[in-house]
Amino acid sequence: MKIIDKTEFAKANIFGIGELNTAYAKYFIGNSFLKPLTDPANTSLFLANVTFEPGCRNNWHIHHASKGGGQILLCTAGSGWYQELGKQAVSLQPGSVIVIPAEVKHWHGAKADSWFSHIAIEVPGENLHNEWCEPVSEQEYQQLK
Repeated sequence: MKIIDKTEFAKANIFGIGELNTAYAKYFIGNSFLKPLTDPANTSLFLANVTFEPGCRNNWHIHHASKGGGQILLCTAGSGWYQELGKQAVSLQPGSVIVIPAEVKHWHGAKADSWFSHIAIEVPGENLHNEWCEPVSEQEYQQLK
């Protein structure tokens, strides 16, 4: 469900937009917003609602782990994209679930004409760390239909 109007999107985004994601802004094209849903100091499972303005996407990245790890995306509002290296991009809508194993290079974000939110779940594991890679080029992004 594409939603370009921010006010209309705010009604659909049941977990709220959250704060501007300044800590990771260098790994995004456009503005993203972060609303933690769990406190990592009190639980081993971190969940956050991540919101992308139209056209916003994160860089290619890899969730590394020696055991377990990876990420799960639960799409909640708007319309977005997910792509693994070497594969076609997948269109994301509310209700889409993406399971990203550790060691898989990928990116995700909003479509050019829609706000987008997903809950990001960091899968527990051992020796976890993220490797942020190159941005998704404007040419790659504009070719998505």
